[in-house]
Amino acid sequence: MERGPIPDDDGDSVARKDKAVTTTEGWPELLCCTTTKPPPILLDELIAEILLRIPARSLVRLRNSVCSSFRTLISSSQFAKDHLRRSMAVDPALTHPRISYYSFRHPYPTIGVFSIRSVFENRPREPTKVVAYVGRRHLRIIGSCNGLLCLHDRERAMLWNPSTGFTSQPLEIGGIFYVCGFGYDHVNDKYKLFINFLIEENEEKKSGGPVTRIFTFGPKCTWRTIQDFPHRLYDPSKKAILSNLVGLFVSGTGTLNWLLCSGLTSFVAVLSLDLVTETYSQFSLPSRDSDDALSVLPRLGILRGCLAVCYETKKTHWTLWIMKEYGVPQSWTKLAIIPHHPLLLNPPLNCALEPMYMLKNDVLLVNSPNGKFVLCNLNDGSIDFPNIDSSDDGMTHLPPLSRGAGGRAFHIYHESLVSPSHFGLPTCSSQMPLFKPGLFIW
Repeated sequence: MERGPIPDDDGDSVARKDKAVTTTEGWPELLCCTTTKPPPILLDELIAEILLRIPARSLVRLRNSVCSSFRTLISSSQFAKDHLRRSMAVDPALTHPRISYYSFRHPYPTIGVFSIRSVFENRPREPTKVVAYVGRRHLRIIGSCNGLLCLHDRERAMLWNPSTGFTSQPLEIGGIFYVCGFGYDHVNDKYKLFINFLIEENEEKKSGGPVTRIFTFGPKCTWRTIQDFPHRLYDPSKKAILSNLVGLFVSGTGTLNWLLCSGLTSFVAVLSLDLVTETYSQFSLPSRDSDDALSVLPRLGILRGCLAVCYETKKTHWTLWIMKEYGVPQSWTKLAIIPHHPLLLNPPLNCALEPMYMLKNDVLLVNSPNGKFVLCNLNDGSIDFPNIDSSDDGMTHLPPLSRGAGGRAFHIYHESLVSPSHFGLPTCSSQMPLFKPGLFIW
């Protein structure tokens, strides 16, 4: 099966001297080798610098219509790294951040994807369209990093870049697990998968119990058993619980992060795994007030590349904090106070707002306690409900996203050119074709 075309639901543009230049048609002669005129002679360094300013999605289209030297450059591992690094440093919006999701309530084989930029920019009556991809069986997203999604289907894991369509050959991992995470070891240039298996008895532990392993993707995928995960999924003492089972990857730190909290005391902390050293650490979160509703779980997130946490405070508002220097508790800074709104609390649930994404103009996208996506303007306090059309995601037994996000788990990724083949993994382009509405999959 051939790879389906990459949909363009929000348009692509290249920022150049405060002007938007369309990149989907009318390419300059510099980038087109089919012209009858001899192209201007430019230094290789200048050509590379020009290409680095083009969004990843446009480069994917361009790759098949340019001369071999350009195609080789765009397909190289170093160019993919440079492009991602420059895009994230200069303007993360150029990477076209997107939200991917799957159903954990029903075993659908589809992955839904929609544009964050479209959510922020579209008018309420203009819906943001969800594009769905279909696999061969139920898929779970373990995490995202550098434009790659780590997918799990029962006993196998694979890496997938939705922007390029390439997937890696599946890695057999086996076992049952709940606590997991996926991230990038920037020191050793390795992508790693963390899993805490629920294994009753095995050769490693004659007495049974969980086993913690780290899988490293590469030409020869390897795994090693590391120190036990320092927190039990079910704690009989109820001293603390894991608020998120999937570790959040913080880019640039090489860490996966879980939130620990107690429903009986004001205890809150972050449990961190360093993927470079493969060791654990723990640091404190901002203190909760003693009169806060301790039964309402805080929510952990990533905003502007930094760890963020949201509390419910005094049953009247939510307090959002951001960690400006990773691992330094003194760097926690109060970012916003968001008053309670009746439309965000009905029906009431025992969790705070989940911070999702934030623009430079201080408009924040959150997942509210009742499961609705909300745009919060931190300058004037206004809120807006984006119109997200999920009618074609193939998840027919779940409510549409416009009514609530129940039964779905969400992961943000930034479009990139990073390919599993760049670190030695065999790849193919037919594992995740576009889902066609009307296809019977239930």
